[in-house]
Amino acid sequence: MWRERVGAYVHFVAVHSLIVDDNASFLDAARGLLEKGGVRVVATTSTSEQALHAATRLRPDLALVDIFLGEESGFDLARRLTELPGLDQLAVILISTYAEGDFADLIAASPAIGFLSKSELSESAILEILGRRDAKGGGQAAV
Repeated sequence: MWRERVGAYVHFVAVHSLIVDDNASFLDAARGLLEKGGVRVVATTSTSEQALHAATRLRPDLALVDIFLGEESGFDLARRLTELPGLDQLAVILISTYAEGDFADLIAASPAIGFLSKSELSESAILEILGRRDAKGGGQAAV
């Protein structure tokens, strides 16, 4: 659950997320894991075009984007998602089975707010990145 401040009150809301990965087995596993943890997965997609369509239609809070989407680039998709009209609050977290250090410069240059290894994917890891972003008023974080 994500804390949201409304005036003097803080309440908790489910994070609505989009997961983008070209591996159907991973999509199923990630959806199950995150939904058990309280993250609402509004869609899973396998291509950039599907992700752009879903994001425009469903307006998620968060997009988890695999760095490698078959022949497509997760870095390019992250940029395209954050440039969509009306989705300026969309947080993008890049995910991969590869180590963050393998892509540190590309991650830093991307509009993503952070990176998560697929093996560390969890509601708490996502909320930690979102919390650090919110505490800084934007920017990047990694777990």
